[in-house]
Amino acid sequence: MADDLRSRFTEALKAAMIGKDAPKTSAIRMITAKLKDADIAARPSGVEKVSDDQIVAMLRGMVKSRAESATMYRQGGRPELAEKEEFEIATIESFLPSQMDGAAMEAAVADAVAESGATSVKEMGKVMAVLKAKHGAVLDMAKAGPLVKAKLGG
Repeated sequence: MADDLRSRFTEALKAAMIGKDAPKTSAIRMITAKLKDADIAARPSGVEKVSDDQIVAMLRGMVKSRAESATMYRQGGRPELAEKEEFEIATIESFLPSQMDGAAMEAAVADAVAESGATSVKEMGKVMAVLKAKHGAVLDMAKAGPLVKAKLGG
């Protein structure tokens, strides 16, 4: 999937450049630059290209930081900068896999609790590790945490 995501970035960049869509071209170039930085940072550990999970995590981090910036810009009375950040968020999210819905997330949490054998909130880390290993790309771990805690009686 990592190569698939990488090729999607390339194709989207070509399409944006051909369509003379400057904001989208800029946003995709920003993504590829961040990916190149991640690849370079991973080289000392013997990894040539980061994995698809790492790319997805990188994209989610980019979305989170832009959402925070957009909020601050709106509070600061700079709606034009907030709109730029929101456009970048939409562009980045177009490359992310779709998230699990509530029912699927609850089922995944129940399966992870059963698989890990966790019985108390103290063992929440085990459950989260199972969830991340199985559903890391399509599960928002921030939303899964409270579900796991509730399931374990916390």
